[in-house]
Amino acid sequence: MRKIIRPAFAFLIGSAMMFSCTEQKQKESSVYLFSYFIGNGEDGLHLAASKDGKTWENLKNGESLLHPMIGKDKLMRDPSICQGPDGTFHMVWTSGWWDKGIGYASSKDLINWSEQKNIPVMEHEPETKNTWAPELYFDDADGTFYIIWASTIPGKHSEVETSEREAGLNHRQYYVTTKDFNSFSETQMFFNPNFSVIDGAVIKKDNNYWFITKNENSKPAEKNLRICFSDNMSKGFPTEVSENISGKSWVEGPAPLLVGDSVYVYFDKYTERKYGAIRSADGTNWEDVSDMISFPKGVRHGTAFTVTESFYNSLVNMLTDK
Repeated sequence: MRKIIRPAFAFLIGSAMMFSCTEQKQKESSVYLFSYFIGNGEDGLHLAASKDGKTWENLKNGESLLHPMIGKDKLMRDPSICQGPDGTFHMVWTSGWWDKGIGYASSKDLINWSEQKNIPVMEHEPETKNTWAPELYFDDADGTFYIIWASTIPGKHSEVETSEREAGLNHRQYYVTTKDFNSFSETQMFFNPNFSVIDGAVIKKDNNYWFITKNENSKPAEKNLRICFSDNMSKGFPTEVSENISGKSWVEGPAPLLVGDSVYVYFDKYTERKYGAIRSADGTNWEDVSDMISFPKGVRHGTAFTVTESFYNSLVNMLTDK
């Protein structure tokens, strides 16, 4: 295991008060943000905002806030943003279809970003086909960031039958941890069920960790969301998952967000080119609220997170001045 540096985090005094990714702190009025890509991810990061978790509107008139500069394909797909306890926003993304690393950058204001860099999470596995859909989660129980993604390594996982179109793709989810995004743990298996799995996202409610992930089996096709739970992030999650919670549509990119007493899970109905959502207060009983939500046209596979209203107002003002 590579050494993890433990910096002394300074608490940010000002408009960007602390929010751990999707976990809302009720110190002042909140606004929800949604990071996403459009097209193939070639033009980079986009943001939308919502006051109620239902109606989402583009920021900067739908223009990109950051263009991709790294990766074989120079893409910025599946952008996942998480705010750390010092106020810094960290972002990871899929930088290319067949890369063995993921993209990373950070920002204090979501406008001015650090130099983009590659985190070579699967370089040690030369047969790795891909590193897709990385998700960031900050565990405030021990101050650790988790980066979780999906990879296929031929012959490494229990085999599943695949369609002709997805032949050879049999994903499992891996992870690294970090305190500072300079030093990382060794890559380890995060979730290894008996099906192809991708797009895992974590949220904590009432001291219970929820893991929402996608059954990616292609023959017969599943393409739906499942959930399992843990009381300790560092111990991982059981591979025994729920039945399908997302309905009949083919979906991807679950994005959980705590809105009031309910967890909303937004997802990309990618074959229908629109967004859907479900919500639950207990993780067991789910209500489809797709008809209650609206997203800007073209939104694809993003993550939802919470900021203070004062930070949001400052962000809007800076974008207006640009």
